[in-house]
Amino acid sequence: MTEHRRPGVIAGLCLTLGACAGPAIPRPSTPPPAAQQPTVVRPVQNNALIGNSADAIGRMFGKPRLDVTEGAGRKLQFAGPTCILDVYFYAPRAGASPVATHVDARTPDGRSVEVNGCAQSLQR
Repeated sequence: MTEHRRPGVIAGLCLTLGACAGPAIPRPSTPPPAAQQPTVVRPVQNNALIGNSADAIGRMFGKPRLDVTEGAGRKLQFAGPTCILDVYFYAPRAGASPVATHVDARTPDGRSVEVNGCAQSLQR
């Protein structure tokens, strides 16, 4: 009689232990699509400011409205009635003198404008 009870006991133990494992986590049949980052399109900067020293930029535009140094970078800001020009300077390699590596231009209310046009309007 004990032999007939053994399968029932084993089945009962399996059910009890299975309940301790918690609910099964369903797995999707297909992997979710990879999260895509939005593509940011940035205009190519083709202007005469890139590669110039801060002194050369100062000779072009006069005294900057702002001169901010943070870490290894420096920003000069020039402003006029129609636009604001930010020129960023970084050393191209260790030990080299910083040069203009990036330029942003915007209207006084924050709308982007074309860099070369803004630079031309600010030149002295």
